[in-house]
Amino acid sequence: MYNFPNMRIALSLLGVIGLLILSIPTGVHLAGLHPKNTHEFDFNFKGQKALIIATNHGVLNKPGEETGKRTGLFLSELSIPYFHFIEAGLDVEIASIEGGDVPLEPIPFFIKTREDNAFESNPLTMNKLKNSKKIDNIDFTEYSIIFISGGWGASYDLGYSDVLGQKITDAYYNSDAILAGICHGVLGFIRAMKPNGDFLIAGRKMTGVTDKQVKELGISITPMHPETELKRVGVTFKSQTNFRDIFSNYTVVDDEKRFVTSQNQNGGHDISYTILELLQVK
Repeated sequence: MYNFPNMRIALSLLGVIGLLILSIPTGVHLAGLHPKNTHEFDFNFKGQKALIIATNHGVLNKPGEETGKRTGLFLSELSIPYFHFIEAGLDVEIASIEGGDVPLEPIPFFIKTREDNAFESNPLTMNKLKNSKKIDNIDFTEYSIIFISGGWGASYDLGYSDVLGQKITDAYYNSDAILAGICHGVLGFIRAMKPNGDFLIAGRKMTGVTDKQVKELGISITPMHPETELKRVGVTFKSQTNFRDIFSNYTVVDDEKRFVTSQNQNGGHDISYTILELLQVK
């Protein structure tokens, strides 16, 4: 015979567990991870273009090793600005250091954003990610926005690319483009140089992933850490600290209003809005 009281208890426990699982996204949002958009986006830049750059590196390993855990782009650092730029009328293209596939950091469902889900469920956007353009073949001066996304994979290729450094330099001196980066994406600026050989970003206020966050997450094997590298090239590094920096959210505009940077994966909405606001007053 069935033990109905025990069955009811089991079903009740399953219900409680289900509710707890469903509440996880709300809990992490309230803690500060991937905060919801609080801005009113009302922009029209039809006829202008934005370029989003991402990593090609997909293995979390020590330099010289060939195996390790999967890593790559932290998708929300691309998906959120992508959709905000599209909604603002911009034609958005996706590029990478080598072109071709942009690997994604595997993350649990409760961390994924609404934009992540929309991006991954759309064959057109995923095709752009799997067939990204090679930066060598792109004229950066044709774009109003150059946005560099991050993820752990970015620490392996963005900051080592002389081509990216030269392309950023060209865009700075030969266009009015707003140059932006989020999280590890800011490493894409460290090889941009002035004509006199000085670092282009030296003396500018910028932010990126803090050394504290890298330490707290226990992922120090990556070859470049944004706070360390930005300070090395003379940046005035700004950041917001928290009980855990993964819950921080901070966006910085340099005094010239050409560079916009965001500390980590939580800044997608804020940095997108700031970029579009600056573009509107140009």
